Amino acid sequence: MQANKALFNGYIAVDWSAKGRPATGPNSIWIAIVDGPGQVQFLNPPTRREAMNRIRELLDEATRVGRRLLCGFDFAFGYPEGTAQMMNAGDNWEAVWAVVARLVTDQDNNRHGALQAAADLNQHCHGEGPFWGINLPNDAPQALSRGMPHNRWGVNLPPYRRHFERVFPGQSVWQVSGPGAVGLQSLTGIARLQDLRQQREDLQVWPFETLGEGRRHVLAEIYPSLIPPSPGYEVRDRAQVHAVAVRLSEMDEEGVLAPRLRIPVDMHEAVINEEALFLDIT
Repeated sequence: MQANKALFNGYIAVDWSAKGRPATGPNSIWIAIVDGPGQVQFLNPPTRREAMNRIRELLDEATRVGRRLLCGFDFAFGYPEGTAQMMNAGDNWEAVWAVVARLVTDQDNNRHGALQAAADLNQHCHGEGPFWGINLPNDAPQALSRGMPHNRWGVNLPPYRRHFERVFPGQSVWQVSGPGAVGLQSLTGIARLQDLRQQREDLQVWPFETLGEGRRHVLAEIYPSLIPPSPGYEVRDRAQVHAVAVRLSEMDEEGVLAPRLRIPVDMHEAVINEEALFLDIT
């Protein structure tokens, strides 16, 4: 039997962090790189700036030698349908990414202004905006609600969840603080990726710009908790990115990855135009 032709030559899984100070170890940025069977490298950069610099280096080297990378990041790549319109930013993901990148400040020492950016985006709404949080700091902007907004989701506000999250429920991208909140990670992550893609011509964002076809490197949203973490690691984040990077490599070798990358074509058009979804690695 003829072996399946793999789409990629290397696989990167990134556990992102929205911490406001440099950090390593638990609850910090972990990156796993798989270049082949049994070939796993780890990076644990203390800041988002250093993480992106290391990822740029990996992309540069891969491009130089003609290799293609799949890079997965564990934050949302999009917001529920109607968010671009709410922001007065057009009608698609690219406009949203540009607005987020303009509003989110992210310094080299990890101090960031994502809370203020969320508050600024809330100002586009009549009444309470969609971004909210539990246990917000005392100096949090007033435009951020300390509980779920009472404005009507899907009417006065965009929906609370993206289309695919109505099947696979998790934390909403609108929650910026409190247990399990992912809102700040998405804001800081999108801002950094927008900066990355503005500097390069060898990247495509899944599922917005590619469903797996082409020869450019691909950036994709991942959800590491879909699969068990790899055993033998004291730091759970490290174990999770190891499991994801290895799983992506195995899926590609087995010919399973390509059809998973094509799944959005059969979903609501908002998934490809604005919302995105995480790559199914189960």
